[in-house]
Amino acid sequence: MNKMSPQNIHEFFSRLKAKNPEPKSELQWTNPYTLLVAVVLSAQATDIGVNKATKALFKTVDTPEKMRSLGEDGLKQHIKTIGLFNTKAKNVIALSQMLIDNHNSEVPEDRDALVKLPGVGRKTANVVLNVVFGQPTMAVDTHIFRVSNRIGLAPGTTPEKVEQALLKRVPDEFALHAHHWLILHGRYICKARKPDCAACPVNDLCKFKEKIA
Repeated sequence: MNKMSPQNIHEFFSRLKAKNPEPKSELQWTNPYTLLVAVVLSAQATDIGVNKATKALFKTVDTPEKMRSLGEDGLKQHIKTIGLFNTKAKNVIALSQMLIDNHNSEVPEDRDALVKLPGVGRKTANVVLNVVFGQPTMAVDTHIFRVSNRIGLAPGTTPEKVEQALLKRVPDEFALHAHHWLILHGRYICKARKPDCAACPVNDLCKFKEKIA
């Protein structure tokens, strides 16, 4: 596939920034711990579904200690509308205990420490590092993987290869918010089955050969 030129990549992000200067995660959270829990729950689920499930939960349970007290069965009652809720409940209770035991109940600002937590993979760790700690990480989900390959931004055969390509190709001035711009672009414009090319603000920069007029 033809790759976007550096000039076009700069223009691509310039336009996305102009439309949305300060993109935010669509997950609702109140502190670093609740964001971590929300991202763990969001695996193979929609942000909307997670937000509905955690709206009441996070009003009363916003620390590892409170989550441990709630317990696995109590948590399941809140998140039973989310896919894989049994496994996720087990992981959230386990990661909460690990935060208490190993990190003074604080979310660590370190990828290696984060990925050791139950239910936390590289993508989840990157979201936390970016949103909470302001690190210019690239959390490659299905949207970013699709968009990066489809438009020639950062082609790669695995999420980690796309992540590394994005880290190399995204200009530093856009690095902090790049993954949010790409997620939102993939979620609402460059959709999987039928991309809305007519409404796309970066249509002329895209290398996708099957554009839909």
